[in-house]
Amino acid sequence: MAKTSATWSSRGTRRMLLRRALIAIGAAAVAAVSASWSEVVRAQQDPIRIGFSMALTGALAGAGKPALIAMELWREDINAEGGLLGRPVEFVYYDDQTTSANVPKIYTKLLNVDQVDLVVSGYGTAAIAPAMPVVMREKLVFMSLFGLGVNDEYNYDRYFQIMPAGPEPRVDWSRAFFQLAKDKDLRTIALVGADAEYPKNALAGARVNAEEAGLQVVYDESYPPSTTDFTPIIRAIQATNPDIVFVASYPPDSAGMVRAANELDLQTKLFGGGMVGLQYASLQTSLGPMLNGIVNYDFWVPEPTLSFPGIQDVLARYQERAEGQGIDPLGHYLTPFAYAYMQILGDAVEAVGSLDQDALADYLHKTTFDTVVGPVKFGPNGEWATSRVLMVQFQNIENGELEQFKHAGKRVVLLPEEWASGEFKFPYTEARK
Repeated sequence: MAKTSATWSSRGTRRMLLRRALIAIGAAAVAAVSASWSEVVRAQQDPIRIGFSMALTGALAGAGKPALIAMELWREDINAEGGLLGRPVEFVYYDDQTTSANVPKIYTKLLNVDQVDLVVSGYGTAAIAPAMPVVMREKLVFMSLFGLGVNDEYNYDRYFQIMPAGPEPRVDWSRAFFQLAKDKDLRTIALVGADAEYPKNALAGARVNAEEAGLQVVYDESYPPSTTDFTPIIRAIQATNPDIVFVASYPPDSAGMVRAANELDLQTKLFGGGMVGLQYASLQTSLGPMLNGIVNYDFWVPEPTLSFPGIQDVLARYQERAEGQGIDPLGHYLTPFAYAYMQILGDAVEAVGSLDQDALADYLHKTTFDTVVGPVKFGPNGEWATSRVLMVQFQNIENGELEQFKHAGKRVVLLPEEWASGEFKFPYTEARK
């Protein structure tokens, strides 16, 4: 009996120990699941952080500040809808001071210190190109804001450009301008631009188009970015008596070129092409009637052919926010596209259902996006599959009042024909009167 009693006692102990072990294992499992679930919930609640540099001071702040407002409008809209993947969106950004040397340091900090989830570019070629090596090293999707021909050098398959330059950006940039010259059977051309990254790319494309059009280049010079007096340049151009003057310039020199051309009564038949800044309300109001007759690139103007769904709402909200800030009060040039490149990135994240960079890049390549700037489809190099660089002509400007530039008829779209809204007034010497 004693032996039997001992056996049962041993068995009871084993059962008790087994039961305790099972309880302990179950508790550990529950704790692990609970911890894992807490991490999932916390991850879903943590914001998706998007990092970038932006020119908030320096020469390009006049574009960087409006771009930031447009991006913030998108962030507010997407967060009002519940964010991305059920998580709020947060921006992490730094002022690059319009200095290219600052850009790599900013993106390195964004990725290594701030550990952002996604990156987009700041404004312009000079801010995008120096960020590329950092972004490529991490194999990230890179939505970019107005860089000309940046990916020609890198051939990066995760680069996507919202500026509608086209599949051959440097050449497509001025193709429509040279189509106008060809249609009017013009023969000679002067090429001039600043010795800086964007003008160099624009002039490289212009030379290709000039050769294809059979034009004789009678002047081809660059000037230092620090140039302030443009009358000697216009005099030198005038001495060659060109039919066409193509200018690739940044805002301060664009204004200087226009003033010098009017002061010296530049005699040419087609003038303009690649002048950055003539799209800004500040230059439009300060130059006023001096702009008449100039044909220049643009991306969106308030013409009836470009009234895309949602664009007026974005512009109205931008204009309300921009008031009193000393920045472009209209926002026609950059605002819609800064909103749209965020819109596209957000749509891709939602469609893919994750932040997986491979899946995002694949989706961006194969999809046509509906945006406030119309349908956007990217080609293999991340540029627009079809160019939509507009050639617009300033017409019927009587004074420097801002109100006139809010309406149709002042920047008439000549090409592409699909978006044309008026007739070409030719030649420049007559159209400017």
